[in-house]
Amino acid sequence: MRTSNHLIGLVNFLTFLLSIPILGGGIWLSSRANSTDCLRFLQWPLIVIGISIMVVSLAGFAGACYRNKFLMWLYLVAMLLIIAALIGFIIFAYAVTDKGSGRTVLNRGYLDYYLQDYSGWLKDRVSDDSYWGKISSCLRDSGACRKIGRNFNGVPETADMFFLRKLSPVESGCCKPPTDCGFSYVNETGWDTRGGMIGPNQDCMVWSNDQSMLCYQCSSCKAGVLGSLKKSWRKVSVINIVVLIILVIFYVIAYAAYRNVKRIDNDEPAGEARMTKSHPSHFHL
Repeated sequence: MRTSNHLIGLVNFLTFLLSIPILGGGIWLSSRANSTDCLRFLQWPLIVIGISIMVVSLAGFAGACYRNKFLMWLYLVAMLLIIAALIGFIIFAYAVTDKGSGRTVLNRGYLDYYLQDYSGWLKDRVSDDSYWGKISSCLRDSGACRKIGRNFNGVPETADMFFLRKLSPVESGCCKPPTDCGFSYVNETGWDTRGGMIGPNQDCMVWSNDQSMLCYQCSSCKAGVLGSLKKSWRKVSVINIVVLIILVIFYVIAYAAYRNVKRIDNDEPAGEARMTKSHPSHFHL
């Protein structure tokens, strides 16, 4: 009994430690939302799951320490629900960020982003005019494009230097015009539109050298936000998958230990079935 309780207590303590990277992932997504992605609603499920695991683990730990079978049973039920929620979250994260990626551009270090390369619920959510107004406002307020400028010993970088840079999806999609517009480089967020090729890409008409406008209303900016979300969520999902596997292993161990506690409390010797105990045989030779 004591050994099983100690095992359950240890498993709960380790589960509590595992909740830290999940909660940390949610907080990291939240910090990303404030500076780049600007989609604050997406990190909350992860934060809720992390806090839930912490609380449930503490309840299970208390149940093991005080030999409270109800708290241990509650831990097992709640943890099963949390594992199911984490599985659902991982599937959802991969499903909504499944399609779409940046396109390589000849003689450029950065990628260009196109909204038509993305599809599904997240694209529709980001593209919605009322919702995009909030996102674009957040991007302007966060100064996402102000940080793109570089100086070397007081000298601004040249066009060739800029073209070789590895820009983030938001920087590429929102802070410069699409490459196929053919605009001439002046600085990182300033482009000469004279002589540009105004083709099928409507973003070429939307681009503005006004620093409060830039390409915040471009489809490429929406695609850049989607690309940034995909990168962030995939990083967090890898951690979540590892944590999920460990959680399942711990759950199996805790369930086996709990079964052992119940068997000992019921005075069932190892290997003796409940049916045998309830209906002992009266057959005598």
